[in-house]
Amino acid sequence: MTVPHITDTQRRARLYWRHGFTATDPVAAATDLITLHATDAATVHLSVAARIPDAPPLDNALYEQRTLLRMLGMRRTMYVVPTTTAPVVHAAASLTIAAEQRRLLIKHLGGDATFLTEVETATYDALVARGGAATAAQLAADEPRLRTVLHFPQGNQYITSRVLLLLAAQGRIIRGRPSGTWTSTQYTWHTHTNWTPTYDTLDPATARTELARQWLARYGPGTINDLKWWTGWTMAHTRAAVAALDTTTVTLDNGDTGIVLADDTDSVPEPDRWVALLPALDPTMMGWTSRDFYLGPHAPALFDRTGNPGPTIWINGRVVGGWAQTPTGHIATELLESVDAAGVRETADRLTNWIGDIRVTPKFRTPLERRLTETVAPRG
Repeated sequence: MTVPHITDTQRRARLYWRHGFTATDPVAAATDLITLHATDAATVHLSVAARIPDAPPLDNALYEQRTLLRMLGMRRTMYVVPTTTAPVVHAAASLTIAAEQRRLLIKHLGGDATFLTEVETATYDALVARGGAATAAQLAADEPRLRTVLHFPQGNQYITSRVLLLLAAQGRIIRGRPSGTWTSTQYTWHTHTNWTPTYDTLDPATARTELARQWLARYGPGTINDLKWWTGWTMAHTRAAVAALDTTTVTLDNGDTGIVLADDTDSVPEPDRWVALLPALDPTMMGWTSRDFYLGPHAPALFDRTGNPGPTIWINGRVVGGWAQTPTGHIATELLESVDAAGVRETADRLTNWIGDIRVTPKFRTPLERRLTETVAPRG
């Protein structure tokens, strides 16, 4: 039996149709991507703006309709997730993270599990007493033990943020509206039941299988290693999740063997020419660990020293350059190869107008992004 082959050209076409570039609203874009990356608070909003011209603010979906939810998920990373997907992410990733982080915090507390349990309970009770909404500072004032100090070589640290992280990963509390603009990382905390209905109880193995199915439907073809990296699972959990699905092996242009869902080997139409300016840590950029089919030789300019990608310019599913917001608010661009630049400046100007008076500096600075903010930038 001949093994199907999926070319890089087809992988890039799939990327366009399946990664929110045809979405008409923020929830649809997030659903297409499974999650919006939120380690850098601005990425959530810029990822949507890159896919939906004149995208509305996400405040309505995040804080009014609450159809999007900010939560800790795969690889102990912050995401914004459709509420329909949140139970899957919670059972497939968050609960394991909560258990691991709790064990680590107990170790840092000298093994005092009872103390941590008491602080967790008291913190949650303090949040309830405040009507189910409070800032970290308010909770620390109500529960002074949150100001317990941990001593590390790199500096001292209160346990406040780590206890709140645990309660969130356990599914007991939720990050709500930020205290400032959409670039802020200071949130009001809410009890889960006060914010949105409690998660359905899912079996973790079943949830891992469902998350693997969603990843293959949107990011396939990919390798087992791609999926393991994206989820942060063990190899045993990754293989078990895939084994529970009906999949097919395919060959790829780089010589690797990939996997797709069994009914997903047909070619997809090649889209018309398209241009996108994706932000740092965009979900598409973070979809695989093997990035050769869309990244090419440009990693040194576009990644920081720890492997985090910065803002990128895409043409027809390939990374061809990078961009940055200058101190004046202008979006500066630089192409890293000789390509037809039609549409790049127009897309950059539209993003400049969309961002407006907000200033965005990526959490992880890359060589090209730094250079563009410090010099008079080429105009793409």
